[in-house]
Amino acid sequence: MFTGLIQDLGRVERVIPGGMTDLWIHTSLGAAAFELGESIAVNGACLTVVERTGDSFRVQAAPETLRRTTLGSVKPGDQVNLERALALGDRLGGHLVSGHVDAVSEVLETYPEGGSWVMGFRLPEELAPYFIEKGSVAIDGISLTVNTVEADRFRVQLIPETQERTTLKARGVGSKVNLEADQIGKYVARLFALQRGQGAPGGGGGLTAAAIAAAGFGTP
Repeated sequence: MFTGLIQDLGRVERVIPGGMTDLWIHTSLGAAAFELGESIAVNGACLTVVERTGDSFRVQAAPETLRRTTLGSVKPGDQVNLERALALGDRLGGHLVSGHVDAVSEVLETYPEGGSWVMGFRLPEELAPYFIEKGSVAIDGISLTVNTVEADRFRVQLIPETQERTTLKARGVGSKVNLEADQIGKYVARLFALQRGQGAPGGGGGLTAAAIAAAGFGTP
């Protein structure tokens, strides 16, 4: 679990393709202290540290990860947003981010407004129910507030701190980004759908014990 508050801009050193794609990433977070097996978010995708040196670490991306995220297109020299996993008792400064990317989105527009930088992104139809104005979204692992929502797009604003400490401002129109919808919104939308009888066995019946069990809630 993560917060969406980026801790470092890492630099991809090596990309080693194969059955699993290995990424070596340079960081100022003190990689030698990383625990083998710990989780780290790389551009919003939760990956596992499998090797580390003094200032670099190696993670592996499975084929499914490459299909569902932008990590398949990273190359040596690219900067990536890094965040180590949240420790129990840490401040939750952003919002709850799982590191499980829902979709790859696309930058549709960018423009300045005051000292901020406005960015518009394509909103995949299947994720639209989870987006509300002033709700939360993770873009390339960055916790941001949704400013406006339209039928096929949404906008966010980057304050100067976010512009300087993340990779997002450098993304131009047409660039691809990893998108994770608000986790709480997903549960609310799912339960609301069940309450309306959608997804229940037989196509109706409302929010019954059987419907909840079928959805995977309350089962071991």
